[in-house]
Amino acid sequence: MDPSRKRKIRLVVALSVAVLLAVALIYTSFSASTEAKEPSQILSASPGTSYEMTGEVVPGSIQHNGQEGIAFLVTDRKDSGTKLPVTYKGAVPDPFRGGREIVLTGSLKEGTFIGEPETLITKCPSKFTTQSNG
Repeated sequence: MDPSRKRKIRLVVALSVAVLLAVALIYTSFSASTEAKEPSQILSASPGTSYEMTGEVVPGSIQHNGQEGIAFLVTDRKDSGTKLPVTYKGAVPDPFRGGREIVLTGSLKEGTFIGEPETLITKCPSKFTTQSNG
C-alpha cells in the first residue's frame, strides 16, 4: 500500500474519532445540566425527588435553630406570592440574608424543602442592574 494513502487513511480515522469524542462531550455536558426550579414549581413536583431550587429569601423569615441549622421561607424571584418553607443544615454563606437570591439542592418532604448540607449558594446582587432614578 502506498505510504501517502496510509497517511490519509490515518488522518481520516483520527479526525473521525476526534469529532465523535467532541460530539459525546457536548452531549454529556448538556444532558448533565439541570434547570433550577422556583418554589412554585417545586410545590407541584413529586416529593422525594432531588431538585435544584432558586428563589428569594423572604425578609424576616430566617430562624436559627442551633444545632438543627436554619429555617426560612423562599418565594419565586418574581414573587408569585407562593412561600415555600425551607430547612437547611450546613455552612451558611456570609451574604445570606432576607431579600437575597439563593440556589439550594434538596427535596420536598411534607410541604417543606429539605436542603442538602453544603449546597446553599447565595447570589450576590449585580452591580450592573439598572435602577430607575425617580
